[in-house]
Amino acid sequence: MARPVIPRSLRARLLALWLLLLASAAATGYLLFAFYSQSADVQVGQAEVAVARACREIVDRTAFVTGAMASTRIVDASLRADLADAVSVALARSPGVEGGVWTAAEGSVAYAFPTYEGTGPKTDLPSAERESIAQINADALRTERPAALRRPSRTQALLLQACPLRGPIAGATAWTMARIQTDHGPAYRQLLAGFAFLAATVLGSALFLGRFLYGFSGHIARLKAQLAAPRSERGDLPDLAPTGEPELDRLVDALNAASARLREAQGRAVAAEKLAAVGRLSASVAHEIRNPLSAMRLKAENALASGDPARARGAIETVLQQVARIDGLLADLLGLTQTRPPVRAPADVAALVEASAHLHEDLAREQSVRLAVETDGLPPGARVSIDAGQVARALDNLVLNALQHVPEGGLVRLAAARVGEGGGARLLLTVSDTGPGVPAAIRAEPFEPFATGRPDGTGLGLAIVREIARAHDGEVRLMESTVGATFEIDLPWL
Repeated sequence: MARPVIPRSLRARLLALWLLLLASAAATGYLLFAFYSQSADVQVGQAEVAVARACREIVDRTAFVTGAMASTRIVDASLRADLADAVSVALARSPGVEGGVWTAAEGSVAYAFPTYEGTGPKTDLPSAERESIAQINADALRTERPAALRRPSRTQALLLQACPLRGPIAGATAWTMARIQTDHGPAYRQLLAGFAFLAATVLGSALFLGRFLYGFSGHIARLKAQLAAPRSERGDLPDLAPTGEPELDRLVDALNAASARLREAQGRAVAAEKLAAVGRLSASVAHEIRNPLSAMRLKAENALASGDPARARGAIETVLQQVARIDGLLADLLGLTQTRPPVRAPADVAALVEASAHLHEDLAREQSVRLAVETDGLPPGARVSIDAGQVARALDNLVLNALQHVPEGGLVRLAAARVGEGGGARLLLTVSDTGPGVPAAIRAEPFEPFATGRPDGTGLGLAIVREIARAHDGEVRLMESTVGATFEIDLPWL
């Protein structure tokens, strides 16, 4: 069983591409942060080694100072100075490390920060870390082994190390401390540069894809609107305007070329259809002409055989009537097969409809039929570019067709209206009646030549209306109605 094909639009694919780019940027950002964290951990680890080594240096240096001393719990000023000098010497080769000597009884008895980068030598114990220093030294005294403390924060890591002192000073420990700035240094700068590049890449791609999608969707929407615009019943494709996008314009050129070929093929098909219609109608035309010719021949033969002048006169009148019938048939047939291209000019549609109704007032009055005109659906002073003569002929055919079918006391209504706006506006001309409607036998194809519901009809009037509508790039329709028949001519409003 074949798997169903799920259509995916270009917009969806580009959105998926942008999401993949975003996911890739997020993964890269995570890796950058992981690398930064690892390098920061390495930096802190190296600093811990330096702090521990400096603490051992203090232990070794102070051992020389206290080596000849007897056991004591009191550290006098002279000893404090010697211890401070020993601490300074011990830390001289440890950049960024400060430290000293601590006793359980007196607290800090010596302090030095020989690599301090301030304006002068730093001799005061950091007050903010005093409790941490006291705690780490107490831990070293309690366990009698070195104790270490790492206190990280968002921007730095505080490292402390305490080492018990073996010697005459009771309860003494050496301690060292360093602050590692994790928001400085090459790793941090590389992290910021990487995040800045990722942000610029993601934002730039989002803006580029957004602009592309917006412009591409706009071009597609305009092409769709042009293709969806109302067209004639022949289905002519409009000439599409270039979009400025090379890929789309290649498609536009192909569609325009296809439209041109379609119009040419339709022109040839229409011509072929007319010729084929003439061929198909030959038998019907022969039948329509044979009947009046047979009647004329019979009348003439009877008049010649009788020798009665009155009968001869009656035969001549019958011949003239049948000649008039044949002449009307041939005129309609020529009008169907030799329609000329419309000569368009601005025409007052309301006046044209009024004139058509006025032309048939006498016939309507004789048949006791009421004619009504409705032009309220037209803009004031509406003028449309049409061949007024051809459109008037189409209206006359529809009105005559209605008058021939509507019973005494009935109604024939002529209406004109504009529907739609802008380039899609249309002119609708409607002729309706209250007669019996179109017979079911010809309702499927009422506009085919010789399709008629009257014994004396030629069946060419509606076919001529269709040809006139097509020549104006429009169409004529038989509308659904509950009473009588309603025909609608639909023309472009130009």
